[in-house]
Amino acid sequence: MSRIVLCLQLFSSACFLLLLSSQTTDAKNSEDIRCKCICPPYKDVLGQIYNQNVSLKDCNCLHVVEPMPVEGKDVEAYCLRCECKYEERSSSTIKVTIIIYLSILGVLLLYMVYLTLLEPVLKRRLFGHSQLIQSDDDAGDQQPFANAHDVLSRSRSRSNMLNKVEHAQQRWKRQVQEQRKSVFDRHVVLS
Repeated sequence: MSRIVLCLQLFSSACFLLLLSSQTTDAKNSEDIRCKCICPPYKDVLGQIYNQNVSLKDCNCLHVVEPMPVEGKDVEAYCLRCECKYEERSSSTIKVTIIIYLSILGVLLLYMVYLTLLEPVLKRRLFGHSQLIQSDDDAGDQQPFANAHDVLSRSRSRSNMLNKVEHAQQRWKRQVQEQRKSVFDRHVVLS
């Protein structure tokens, strides 16, 4: 069990170091911001999507669309048809979320390995399979009818419980019948 805890600690520290190394000193990473311009077909030019890492004030067709597919006075008409959107994301939040997700999956995988492989082996070592069988045989030889009283008392309590449930069910059915008679025969509504 201590090995599993040690592996988890190593995994979490490695993920933390990976996260720290991926951080840059800039306030915004150039991959976190972009301007996306979607330009539909214009004359003989096919529609196209352009992406550029520019600031919010430069997010327009003139700064993003490079190389300009049209020339001269068609540039303004082409740019009016383009729809440009400024997009911003946080790659550090995405990385942290992925690391947490992978950590949880790793813990669940280790727990599954523990349950399927290690737990049966540990139970056999701790309790001993043959020792359990031998102790059951010894108890049966010494007092063969020792548990008979316990079995009888349990069966009585079960039948007693079934009787209580059956009695409650019969009482409920009678109440339903009385309510039906009141509503349909006597036309009295319960308040």
